[in-house]
Amino acid sequence: MKQKRKVIIVTDGDSFAQRAVEIATSNIGGRCISRSAGNPTPLQGFEIVNLIKKAKHDPVVVMVDDKGDQKMGKGEQALKKIINHPDIDVIGVVAVASNTQFVNGVEVDFSITCDGKIIEGAVDKDGKKTNQNVLYGDTVDILRNSNIPIIVGIGDIGKMRGKDDCEIGAPIITKALEEIISRSGKINEAYEKSRGKY
Repeated sequence: MKQKRKVIIVTDGDSFAQRAVEIATSNIGGRCISRSAGNPTPLQGFEIVNLIKKAKHDPVVVMVDDKGDQKMGKGEQALKKIINHPDIDVIGVVAVASNTQFVNGVEVDFSITCDGKIIEGAVDKDGKKTNQNVLYGDTVDILRNSNIPIIVGIGDIGKMRGKDDCEIGAPIITKALEEIISRSGKINEAYEKSRGKY
């Protein structure tokens, strides 16, 4: 049976985010699809899937971005295609907060604050804790109806008033990726146990 590619999706793709995601992916030993970066996403979903398949090893990290589009923009269209592809196993999504108005947002499993703390509930663009579980961003609405095992909330990647700066190794996005990898292993183990594999 063909092994599915393990993928983490990040819902941001501007130049700040791209550099930070590249550094964070290197920090975790993954493979970053840099061509998926852009504001908005420059590639269609099937093109990103083809690049994922060519990546040397897992986990593969890709970026999607709607550039503030309140409707289903290019980023969410690509996201939908990746999530639903039979050869792709999306082990988690880093949902990035923004100031985009009139979006539904998505409920997160937990968030990483600008200070690197793991909290229940959502954060805002600066990585500060909010008083709700729903995170608001321009490329996250489609996640509401998707079967993603882990959704991590985070502030504006590569920024957060210098707390996620590339010059200090993009520590916040790095931690978000690390948490997805760590927790996805436990989820897979529980799934295998439920099927009697252990």
